[in-house]
Order: sequence, then C-alpha cells, then structure tokens
Amino acid sequence: MAEEDLSEMAKDVELHLKLDPPLSANNKPSRSFKTSSSSSPPPCDTSHVLENVLENVLKFLESRRDRNAVSLVCRSWYRVEAQTRSEVFIGNCYSLSPARLARRFTRVRSLFLKGKPRFADFNLMPPDWGARFAPWVAVTAKAYPWLEKVTLKRMFVTDDDLALLAASFPGFKELVLLCCEGFGTSGVAVVANKCRQLKVLDLIESEVTDDEVDWISCFPEGETHLESLSFDCVESPINFKALERLVVRSPFLKKLRTNRFVSLEELHRLMVRAPQLTSLGTGSFSSSTENAGQGEQEPDYASAFRACRSLVCLSGFRELAAEYLPAISPVCANLTSINFSYANISPDVFRPIIRNCHNVRVFWALDSICDEGLQAVAATCKELRELRIFPFDPSEDSEGPVSGLGLQAISEGCRKLESILYFCQRMTNVAVTAMSENCPQLTVFRLCIMGRHRPDHVTGKPMDDGFGAIVKNCKKLTRLAVSGLLTDKAFSLIGEYGKLIRTLSVAFAGDSDMGLRYILEGCPKLEKLEIRDSPFGDAGLRSGMHRYNDMRFVWMSSCRLSRGSCSDIARALPSVVVEVFGSDDDDVDVDEDNADYVEILYMYRSLDGPRKDAPKFVTIL
Repeated sequence: MAEEDLSEMAKDVELHLKLDPPLSANNKPSRSFKTSSSSSPPPCDTSHVLENVLENVLKFLESRRDRNAVSLVCRSWYRVEAQTRSEVFIGNCYSLSPARLARRFTRVRSLFLKGKPRFADFNLMPPDWGARFAPWVAVTAKAYPWLEKVTLKRMFVTDDDLALLAASFPGFKELVLLCCEGFGTSGVAVVANKCRQLKVLDLIESEVTDDEVDWISCFPEGETHLESLSFDCVESPINFKALERLVVRSPFLKKLRTNRFVSLEELHRLMVRAPQLTSLGTGSFSSSTENAGQGEQEPDYASAFRACRSLVCLSGFRELAAEYLPAISPVCANLTSINFSYANISPDVFRPIIRNCHNVRVFWALDSICDEGLQAVAATCKELRELRIFPFDPSEDSEGPVSGLGLQAISEGCRKLESILYFCQRMTNVAVTAMSENCPQLTVFRLCIMGRHRPDHVTGKPMDDGFGAIVKNCKKLTRLAVSGLLTDKAFSLIGEYGKLIRTLSVAFAGDSDMGLRYILEGCPKLEKLEIRDSPFGDAGLRSGMHRYNDMRFVWMSSCRLSRGSCSDIARALPSVVVEVFGSDDDDVDVDEDNADYVEILYMYRSLDGPRKDAPKFVTIL
C-alpha cells in the first residue's frame, strides 16, 4: 500500500475513533427515532438480517475512504463497519491511546503503527524521545489474541515487547520492523522460535543489537511457512549452515534479503536451493576471504541466477566487487525492481548491466553512477515508475556527480515516471521544468539540493520557476520536497497550484513568513509539514492556526520560533499537542537572549491529550 494511501487511512481511523455513533441525519437525539414514529425521517433498519447482510458486504470493502463514508450513515452501519475492519493504520502512535483503539475496533488482525517523524532519519530527533511499542503490545495482546500482522516504523521496540508479542498471538504470521530500534537478536530469536505460523520476518533499516544469539537456528525444525525473510540491516554474523537448512525447508520462500556477512559463494548455495525466489537481497557481492587466492574454482554464479527464472527484484550488493556484477545478466530482462543504493558503482560498470533491464519499474542507486548512468537508465527503462538517487557523500560541501543533466535525461526518456527522490549538488530550473513537462503523472517529487540556499547552477537565479512548474504541470502531485534558493514566489505558486499536496518538506529554503503563509492557506489537503533550517518565524506559524486541527503533524527545526508563539498555539488548540525541545543534555547553559528560542517544534493532533512518557528534555506546552 502506498504511503499516501496509508496517510489517508490514518486520518480516517482517527476520525472514526473520535466520533460517537450518529443518532440521526442531523446528529441530534430525536424522540421520534426512539419511538420509530412515522412522522420522523425513516431510520436505518437495524434488524439482525440487515446487519448480517451488511457485514458480508463490508468484508469486501477495502478502501478506507469508502469505509469512512459507510460508518457515518447511521448507528447500525457505524457498528457493523467497526466489527468488520480488520486492518488499522495509525500514522502517529501518540495521536490516540491503545485503549481507544481497542474500544473502537474489536476484530483487528493487522496493525501498522508509526512512531517518530521522518526527520528522525536525519539525526534531528534526540535519542530516547519516545515512540515505545510497549503500551501497544500490552493492550493488543488482550484485545486481539487473533492478531496476525504487525508493521512498525520508527518505533522503539524492546526484546520484552517481542517476547510478549510472540507469546500472545498463537496465529501470528507477519512482523515487519522498519527503521526501528531498541531490540536485539535475542528478541528476534524468540519470535522465530515461538511464532510457528510465521510467514514474514522483515527487519528493514533497523538497528539490531548483537546479543551473540544464533537466532537463525531458533526457527522450529521441519517445514516452515516462511514466504519472506529480510535481515540485511543486521550488523552481525549469522550461522550460514542454519540459514541454508532453513531455506531448504521453506518451500514457500519468495523473498530473501541477507546481510553483508553472507558471501557470494554462500549466496550461490542459497540460490541453488531456492530457485523459486522472486526477490533477492544479495548481501556481500564479493568473494569470501577464505577462498580468495587459494586457487579454488569459483562457482558459476551466472548459472545460479539463470536458474532463478522467477526473480524480478534484486537488492543488496554490499561490498560490491565489480568483476562479479555481470553474473546477474541472465535475469536482467525479467527484473522490475533494482536497488543499488548500497553499491558504489561507476558508470562504466553500470551501463552494460542496465542496458539489459528494459522492464524495470523501480530503480534505486547511489549517485556514483553519475549523469552518464542516468542517461543509460533513460535510454533503456521506458517503463520506469519510481526513481531514487542517494548521495554517496552526503556532506554539504561535496561536489556531487549527478546534476540537472541526469534529471533532464530521465524526464525525456522515462515519461511514465510517477515518483522521484533525487539528491544532488547542482540543479537548474530548465531541468526541473523539463521534468514537469515530460512527466505530468508525477505524484511524488522530492528534490534535495544539498547545501544551503543553492541557486540555479547555471544562471545563479532562485529555483522558483522550476518548482513552480512542477506544481503547475503535475496535477496529481501529493508529496513535494523543496530545497535550494527559493523566494516567496515559489511558495506562492505551491499554495496556488498544490491543491492535492498532502506532504510537504522544506529544507534550507524560504524568504520570509509569507512563504509559510502561502502554504498553510493555499494547500487544503496538507497533512504533514516538515521544515528545517528555514527563515520562518512566529507570524508564519500563527497563520496556520485554522489548519492544525486537520493536520497530522507539523515539524519545524532551526527556524525562528519563540516559545511564546508556540504556547499561543497550544492554548488556542487543545486537541493539538505542542512539544518543544532541543538538546537532551540538562546541563547545557541557555543564553538569556535565546531563552525564548525554540530549536525544535513538533506538534500533532491527539484524541487523548498529551503523552505521559515525555523525557525531561521535552516540554509539552
């Protein structure tokens, strides 16, 4: 499910949890409703027959918007919708309490829960801020013993949490931990051992502590139900023989992503034993130290890839040895997704590979492929829908190897593009404008020009025209990230044309408070606003007072905010939690002139008021 869809679902869930069951069409108690008087508006038929029919119909209704509409029809439909909702997405773990969730929805089988805001990925969130899974697993263990799936993102998860999860849900099948922390291989071992029906165990970009536990060996003996196993983020060696045995007795395994401690020779053995794989994360794509220089004949890696006829997704390639990359050539024609975001590949090595990948729809890579590599992608990948280019060197003063030339080439060659994330140091208005004209189906455009307030690389002018063209020409745009030298003109255009934008990220950009006002007054569907290192202050913040009740969150760091202004927001909007914080060091001396300065503002709507687990360095106004 796309992140934009999940965002909508989160808003709907909060709406459902807040509303009382409607009593009549005008939401007012009616005496005629109780007595079923013929003079009153015809009430909804609440007979058991109708409820049973409605329940069977709603089981097939997956759209959260449709479910939202259904729940507001009348009391009976409200109740039946709650009873048939099996999947719940919560975009902010502090937007409501676990108890409220359990009261509202009684048959949940799948829970997706998000914790910290996205800027935590850039080390902007202090350690130990919160987002603990403990209260959620404690409540769901009692409320939903039949729970089958849990997906957590940016949550603090402990080994005890995982142990309780494994012990509480006998039919548990799927655990996905995205960008989580706090747990180790001990907790993973308990899940592997206790969850006998486990189908999915995906650890993705999470921090996993090495407890020196052989967690791979903890899976029960005999044939498993595993369909997906991902542990590429685990920075500790694994028992390869146990992994090999596990793969052999997992006939339904379709997705396997190994960590860098799995060598290319070991990967070959796994592929031979699991030719049914559709998604493979290669781990270390280089020869093991033990076999290097011993004169042993290396396996035929190309034959192993050729035997995996169903393989459509490739990732990994950590510690890549370029001479082995041609081994993937036999599967290139079938690939729909390639992730080279951990591989430092030169254009000369990259081009012969990508020229065979005509069906790729999703492509991630480091900027080491240079503009020349992007030109090769543009010439070959005509079906491309999603592109992400990450920096090999993320420092602001580095001279990045990709620029507007690569972006313009992509726009001209990949006209079906729908989503792009592009890190660079040099960009031009011409290239961004070309992207808007050639790829009008874009729903996500995230351009991160590293460095502060960088103008058009050729003309030296602000990047206003480029971003203005994006919001004008890309009518379906729902997510936008802007950076570089921007004036109020750019934000005026975003407010005027960005009517579908739900998520807006601003970094090192802006001219005055008018820019923020244009956004808050002009983007009616804005839900998530992230701003860092920009010159927006109190006046800009106050201009959105009428919007914050309807937004999921606002994050502003290193701007020009005062505590007094943030306090005004908190007093005026009791359903919005306003947190201010900076350093978590209690001994830091604060200059009197800066005592009112707010380093970080994070505010979000909540149905249950301020959280109870805020650390000392967080002040809730």
